[in-house]
Amino acid sequence: MAKQTTIIFDMDGTILDTEKYYRKYWKMAAEDCGYSMSDEQALAMRSMGRPFAAKQIESYFGDPEAYGKIRNRRMELMNLRLQAEGIPVKEGAKETLEELKKQGCCLAVATATDLERTTDYLKQTGLISFFDYLICATMVEQGKPAPDIYLYACKELGVNPEEAYAVEDSPNGVRSAYEAGCQVIMVPDQTEPDDDLLRMLTWKAKDLQDLLTYFHMKR
Repeated sequence: MAKQTTIIFDMDGTILDTEKYYRKYWKMAAEDCGYSMSDEQALAMRSMGRPFAAKQIESYFGDPEAYGKIRNRRMELMNLRLQAEGIPVKEGAKETLEELKKQGCCLAVATATDLERTTDYLKQTGLISFFDYLICATMVEQGKPAPDIYLYACKELGVNPEEAYAVEDSPNGVRSAYEAGCQVIMVPDQTEPDDDLLRMLTWKAKDLQDLLTYFHMKR
């Protein structure tokens, strides 16, 4: 019998189309709190977990209290947007997850978002039933780009990292999965991978449905 394929998905920017809002609201929240954040700086925050995010914000503004203030305001702005418009799902996400489940894959989420919000977002979007495990950065000492979350996910899933596929959209997520030893598939969202990032990838997908092309080739 063929061994079950394990695929671990990032959430924001990979299966939910929410990273564009983080990009926007990090900048707006910083401005509301009296700081000026560039678009490049906002992009660098993608999928970044603790303690890296706090250190990154402090490096931008030289203020150890800036992260807490900006993050709280960003969450307020995000919540207002998501409450008003709902949580956007990436094109092809449901169909791709449905087909992978039909193929017998074990699917999990590894996200910088806490468990309560992860569960809520996936329930609201009707995607939660596709996932066997939800792994959050709050369950480990260090979030992305450290490898902790993927190492923990693989342990919980009972697979060696090199046997698992990680699907990510951002540089921080790719580095986390790569350093853990996973096979990394990137579905670029806000930016394309540079040469260094490309070397970490097993596959660069055009979109989520392109994952089916890859796994079809693997059979």
